[in-house]
Amino acid sequence: MNFELSDEQQMIQGAARQFAESELKPVAAELDHTGNRELLLEKLKQLAELGFMGINIDPDFGGTGAGTIAFALAIAEIARGCASTATTTSVTNMVAEVIQAKGTEEQKGYFLPKICSGEYRAGSFCLTEPGSGSDAAAMRTRAVKDGDDYVLNGSKLFISSAEFAGVFVVWAVTDSSAPKGKGISCFLVEAGTPGLVIGKAEEKMGQKASVTNEVSFQDCRVPAANMLGEENRGFRIAAGELAGGRIGIGSLALGIGLEALDCARAYLQEREQFGKPLSQFQGLQWQLADKYTEMEAARLLLLQAAWQKDAGQPFGPAASMAKLYASEKANEACYVALQMHGGVGYTREYPLERMARDVRITTIYEGTSEIQRLIIARHLLEGVR
Repeated sequence: MNFELSDEQQMIQGAARQFAESELKPVAAELDHTGNRELLLEKLKQLAELGFMGINIDPDFGGTGAGTIAFALAIAEIARGCASTATTTSVTNMVAEVIQAKGTEEQKGYFLPKICSGEYRAGSFCLTEPGSGSDAAAMRTRAVKDGDDYVLNGSKLFISSAEFAGVFVVWAVTDSSAPKGKGISCFLVEAGTPGLVIGKAEEKMGQKASVTNEVSFQDCRVPAANMLGEENRGFRIAAGELAGGRIGIGSLALGIGLEALDCARAYLQEREQFGKPLSQFQGLQWQLADKYTEMEAARLLLLQAAWQKDAGQPFGPAASMAKLYASEKANEACYVALQMHGGVGYTREYPLERMARDVRITTIYEGTSEIQRLIIARHLLEGVR
């Protein structure tokens, strides 16, 4: 197996790392403390201009066309600088990917250049509802055909970037008589469509600059031409999108975990106790070794899933394994790194307390760790049968 990155992948990784160092790390604390929308949007626009909003999108539609491995590498580096920015970037990329995969030529030609160029400042997925989270097929939002349109009614919850998204990928029930999960369709709803209502931003524990809102549809009329994929077969799109998104969120967790460990490694060499640097204590050395080893294992799982996706192979179970392991181990890495800093790690003077808050959600969104275990177990047991 060849583990060497291509020249293009190395270039994208390097560009993302440089952007994180020069543009994101200096403002990450401000974004966390104030949720400065204008500052976040400025950074998102810069990322779009550098090609990071369509990493796996065909250049004919304004994308970079560099593939999923490059996407995973870029998100990990961006997350080292600012997790909120990385989340918005990851979700926007996945919105573009699902349009590329399932959209008509007209849909791709209209929406993708606006996403890749930054004309749409972000993209959003509208799947989760107040009564359906992990059990997404239990959604209650309805879409009723009316002439050449569909009329949407219902509410979605915890929608990333809803305040400034240019396009929403929305799932709704189009056949209420169908078995659960079978009568769901997918729609592209452009910002500003009458009846699309953005609710207040949630007050969150972490990733505070990544805006999360309730979105409701009140007799929202959407052209039938904006249906994504086939009628009543939209839930398959959701399942596929979530698998790809798990590579993004796993990579985001990896980036946060590695940044936290790098901070701890530097601090252990600077801080002295009992007459010698903390780095000379074997207990701390072993903790550091264990956590870096786990992060390297997470990196390899993520790259394997990304490679399988790029190769056109089934990648869902690999993505679930990668997301599960990377997010759980990144949480552990952040807490160990904070502990290594002692009391100062708990203060805002150091970035560890922010990283510990930012990383926590990675075991929840894009499918909880518990759901990942169910997916993995189902795959394993189907193999036995």
